[in-house]
Amino acid sequence: MDADGQLASEPLNCLVTGASGYIGGRLVPELLAAGYRVRCLARTPGKLRDHPWAGDVEVVRGDVTDEESVAAALRGMDVAYYLVHALGSGGGFEETDRRAARVFARQADAAGVRRIVYLGGLTPRGVPEASLSPHLRSRAEVGRIFLEGAVPATVLRAAVVIGSGSASFEMLRYLTERLPVMVTPRWVNTRTQPIGVRDVLRYLVGSAAMPPDVDRAFDIGGPDVMTYREMMRGYAATAGLHKRLILLVPVLTPRLSSHWIGLVTPVPAAIARPLTESLRHEVVCREHDIARYVPDLPGRPLPFDEALALALRRVGEARVATRWSSAAVPGAPSDPLPTDPDWAGGSLYEDERRLSVDVPPDVLWKVIEGIGGDNGWYSFPLAWAVRGWLDRFAGGVGLRRGRRDAARLRAGDSLDFWRVEEIEPGRLLRLRAEMRMPGLAWLEMYAEQDAAGRTRYRQRALFHPRGLLGHAYWWSVFPFHHVVFGGMARNITRAAAREARVSPSPRPR
Repeated sequence: MDADGQLASEPLNCLVTGASGYIGGRLVPELLAAGYRVRCLARTPGKLRDHPWAGDVEVVRGDVTDEESVAAALRGMDVAYYLVHALGSGGGFEETDRRAARVFARQADAAGVRRIVYLGGLTPRGVPEASLSPHLRSRAEVGRIFLEGAVPATVLRAAVVIGSGSASFEMLRYLTERLPVMVTPRWVNTRTQPIGVRDVLRYLVGSAAMPPDVDRAFDIGGPDVMTYREMMRGYAATAGLHKRLILLVPVLTPRLSSHWIGLVTPVPAAIARPLTESLRHEVVCREHDIARYVPDLPGRPLPFDEALALALRRVGEARVATRWSSAAVPGAPSDPLPTDPDWAGGSLYEDERRLSVDVPPDVLWKVIEGIGGDNGWYSFPLAWAVRGWLDRFAGGVGLRRGRRDAARLRAGDSLDFWRVEEIEPGRLLRLRAEMRMPGLAWLEMYAEQDAAGRTRYRQRALFHPRGLLGHAYWWSVFPFHHVVFGGMARNITRAAAREARVSPSPRPR
């Protein structure tokens, strides 16, 4: 028997919030590998459906700000992982974080949860909390709410996380690769203590089994303390690039820096800004007490160059399990598809195209599933590029988020400035627009058969306008639909025909 009267061999029941995000999506399989039972709380359970571990977990629908759904999710759980954060710089996100943390702490106590585990941000030494960036201040407050609650808490505080697909890694990667000569803000000389994502996950898993009397925060970091300038030069060396020339300028504020990063990298300004604000102050671990409860392994935590090399290898092998873009973008639409039964109604514009093509359905599907990223959108590249730049200028995600995997998509994946809302392999790909626009938009692509048994490509673009501006938007772009959407349908079927000639599929007899 353990200290709480349970059989020592009985596996822990763990709730994971934020399982559709970067860390949460990687933590779930690690918990399963440790022998724990896992339940995931998700606002949109369908986003988790295509993960390799989906069949091994219980998924419940809910939101961390909703008392009832949180209470139901926590029922019967031993450990609760809180991995959600309203990443943004406006719109009252601090109040949302505060309210959600209080709901979670209160319901965890009511459900008899034995431990809350939270991943927050490493805070600078000797800096008043009021002087911190809103991003860091909110994370510190959430950690404090859990530590002041009735349930014992483990609050892990990390700075820059290095791993394939992390926002910090991709900022570092694209800034270094695309800019041989960099004009940079002063924060590139601020010291920080990066940590590999593998070590973050190891500490998160190990926190589940901490003794009941442990109720505190732990600083976690790798063995290297370095500036962002040193990190960029280290990336160049590891990636085999020429040495980068870095020039400092004093005028780039965090706001200007975030827009600069948004122009150069796939990370949009809305996400880059809290990350750059966090780099204004030195963030270095003050202790390494976590090793008392999660002992260090030989060679762990990983040094920066090894964590970097591992991340680059995962990118090169196209084995990126999750990306920073896995999580929902702040302000992205979440309304139901207009064809859903619970849609509220209203105006709906539609552009539909149908073309038959003499190829097997699986060949057409291969082209559909491979759309976006390096393959582009099969029509008027300049128009798509301009739309992406306009979206970036308006503070949106732009067209350069790319894909998590070059060949396969799953529900919840980001795809340039779209998100995969539904995928039925071999038949349907439905994308929801996350670009800035006065309304909601979807793009559907089908591989079907027509009445004669031929393969047919069907494409639907749907737009639900908001107000007069939304109607004006639709009609202003309507003249371009024949070029953009018509060209897209024609070029996708042509690409499928080319694919069939290059790699013919056996036809059924």
